[in-house]
Amino acid sequence: MSSRIDVVLRSARRRLRRLPAAQVPDALRRGAVLVDIRPQAQRFREGEVPGALIIERNVLEWRCDPTSDARLPEAVGDDVHWVILCSEGYTSSLAAAALLDIGLHRATDVIGGYHALAGAGVLDELRGEPPAPAALANAGGAVRRWL
Repeated sequence: MSSRIDVVLRSARRRLRRLPAAQVPDALRRGAVLVDIRPQAQRFREGEVPGALIIERNVLEWRCDPTSDARLPEAVGDDVHWVILCSEGYTSSLAAAALLDIGLHRATDVIGGYHALAGAGVLDELRGEPPAPAALANAGGAVRRWL
């Protein structure tokens, strides 16, 4: 028997066009906005993501909603391609579905989260380096924070 949260997660994911880690750089080149919702302690432990906006989960909807007084400059309309990232791709699915609920119809998340980006060498690519064979290094690039 599935737990209630498992049912909610499956329902959220059915509504998303989730991105495999390897497709994230191409989505960013096409104008997607990568948003890291991991808590500060988790980012410190696991590493930063070059170029990602940091928006803590508790304020995500207010920062991404183009009609909110607390919106980010990137929140220019309902067509923004928000790509949400958490550690393993669970919380990000629920967060991306919440963005869909407020009308941001291109919101999605990264399958496998930060761990998938690291494992696929995407962090190196985002830093502008050739992917390392065992790409589990922490990212140290400049990151804008929106708490």
